[in-house]
Amino acid sequence: MATILLVEDDHALAMGTQYALEAEGYKVLHAPDLAEARRLMNTSEENIDLILLDVMLPDGNGYDYCREIRRDDPQVPIIFLTAVSEEVNIVQGLELGADDYVAKPYRVKELLSRIAANLRRVDIMKRSGNGMRISFGGHELDVDDFRLYYHEQIVDITPGEFRLLKELVLHDGMVLTRNHLLEQLYDTGESFVDDNTLSVYIKRLRDTLEEDSEWIETVRGVGYRFRKINQ
Repeated sequence: MATILLVEDDHALAMGTQYALEAEGYKVLHAPDLAEARRLMNTSEENIDLILLDVMLPDGNGYDYCREIRRDDPQVPIIFLTAVSEEVNIVQGLELGADDYVAKPYRVKELLSRIAANLRRVDIMKRSGNGMRISFGGHELDVDDFRLYYHEQIVDITPGEFRLLKELVLHDGMVLTRNHLLEQLYDTGESFVDDNTLSVYIKRLRDTLEEDSEWIETVRGVGYRFRKINQ
């Protein structure tokens, strides 16, 4: 049973969300502000498997807290709950390391679908471990252990960035359409995701790769291609 930390100051919304999640078998820890969220993260006997994070909170904002979490844990899935669906807010959250977002008011089906998809990916990561490695530039991608190395040092990379990089690397030399890549990021089978999300992930991934960002080529009007790797 997965444990979800719900950081939301709207009491009615939080209670409704908690009820829906618990009905699906999740354990929910609710924090109405950042102070309580930090306390639960540090003292809870439960491992936090996923975080639902509101943007505007009484004692700060979710963007700062997302950045704080990512400094210590690059893997735990973070889904933003935002009442503001404008592009700039979505982009900001994803660039800070969030894995996903759901705009309020959200449909329960949509929220449950996003949660299940993110938890499923984490489970796959934990069960992998064959150690297949692919090198490009100064980086090395451990495909099965879900790790990225730069000159033998582990690179902090979010699950979403890793899935995207893995798909590009395993199809090096091929042009992958935007729709195909979005399907790899979000396997919900629903049309909940806007196309701009992929652009944000690509930008974040290029920032992560730094000097090796040129390996990801933009094919205008179609999608992206990872340069052919000569193994």
